[in-house]
Amino acid sequence: MELRQLRYFVRVVELGSMSRAAMDLDMVQSALSQQISRLESELSTRLLQRSSKGTVPTEAGLAFFHEAQLTLRHAEQAIHAAQQARLSGAVSIGLSPTIASVLGLPLMQALRQRYPEVRLHMVSALSGHLTSLLNARQLDLAILFDAQGARRWSVQPLLEEKLYLIQSKRRPLCPHTATTTMAQMGGVPLILPSGSHGLRNAIVTAFAHAGLPLNMALEIDGLPLLMEAVMAGMGATVQPWSAVKLHHATQGEFLWSEIVDGQVRRPAMLCGLSEDELSPAALAARVVLRDCAEHLVTSGAWAGATLSHHKN
Repeated sequence: MELRQLRYFVRVVELGSMSRAAMDLDMVQSALSQQISRLESELSTRLLQRSSKGTVPTEAGLAFFHEAQLTLRHAEQAIHAAQQARLSGAVSIGLSPTIASVLGLPLMQALRQRYPEVRLHMVSALSGHLTSLLNARQLDLAILFDAQGARRWSVQPLLEEKLYLIQSKRRPLCPHTATTTMAQMGGVPLILPSGSHGLRNAIVTAFAHAGLPLNMALEIDGLPLLMEAVMAGMGATVQPWSAVKLHHATQGEFLWSEIVDGQVRRPAMLCGLSEDELSPAALAARVVLRDCAEHLVTSGAWAGATLSHHKN
């Protein structure tokens, strides 16, 4: 017996007509009749009968009607109680500076709206540092670009970002075009994070696959300083669009070209402690994070990003 069958039966009795109840429930009348028949079969008794006054309950049906009303009322109270219960606790989430520039504020606002009693601790740092914090269990969740350092993590594909060659507008190091290829980037001096960071690993792999040497001008583990060096013409960099958004006040100082080679993407993964280690607050925050990211991508607010299929 299912709650929906009780709702169907109660509505038929209340309206006194199978056809009116089907219309009210937005159902085909034959489907409604079938559900009532299943209910009667399960109870091994007749609940409804047709009369000159329409469809009316039998004696057994009338007794069942009153109890069904009570059951539905209790079910509605249970649903209301669950919806009104305030989830509490704490959750710590790590985002890279570029991801935080797009996702950070919407995520904080969504969590406050849905779960005002949950205390949120946000950390914005390069992915190598976030990996260390997650392994040390100082974070519950983090968006990372390389899960090779995972220790019993839960890893869910989240999205992929296009990468761009970004250089100084005042001191460009190579001719600027709307798009570029790995071959055209060969020899361009680059400013990148050090080897412990997921973006650096993705770029090194892309250059290796293309059979091109990587011309490292500087290693800088800090996006604001890295972008200042690019602006000064000390080298170009490879970053997602969100890196330019992070520096919206100086967007006019940069030139960026989309790297169109198909394999040059930055995959972002939603990583966290193992399922049995995540608190209810962290599990709820993970759902909110995915919802926020999906909305930003599908609405076009996260330029250059596409959603990954959730494989877990």
